[in-house]
Amino acid sequence: MRYKKIVMPVEKNIALVAHDNRKEILMEWAEHNKENLNKHTLFATGTTGKLLEEQLDLKVTRFMSGPLGGDVQVSSHIAEGKIDFLIFFWDPLSPLPHDPDIKALLRLAVLWNIPTACNRSTADFIITSRMFNEEYDKIVTDFTDYVERFDG
Repeated sequence: MRYKKIVMPVEKNIALVAHDNRKEILMEWAEHNKENLNKHTLFATGTTGKLLEEQLDLKVTRFMSGPLGGDVQVSSHIAEGKIDFLIFFWDPLSPLPHDPDIKALLRLAVLWNIPTACNRSTADFIITSRMFNEEYDKIVTDFTDYVERFDG
């Protein structure tokens, strides 16, 4: 298997997603890290993005609500190389109608080697890493052979 480096710039593209029972925790975390988050480009699903804008005065590119396609939009941005980090406080105790979308989002984050925090402790470790505010060479699988397998 071949690999390639993708340069993650100093200014990161960060997706913020939180299920209803985790929004308060994400908002507390974002408020605590507001100064650092303001140095980066933020994306968020529906209500989470609205809360970040209104309560914390953060500039956020908002997707649709998760159950209405927002998780899929974040997944698409990951597949297109437009997201560098995923902060996704999901609720492991609530059945969700868009569970397949959530699994796809997490699968793509792993596939494309996206640093992902699913809880506050991991988010704290990520945002306080010295590499968070530096350029970083991310190693990903080179899928060129897979993409071109039927081209003749």
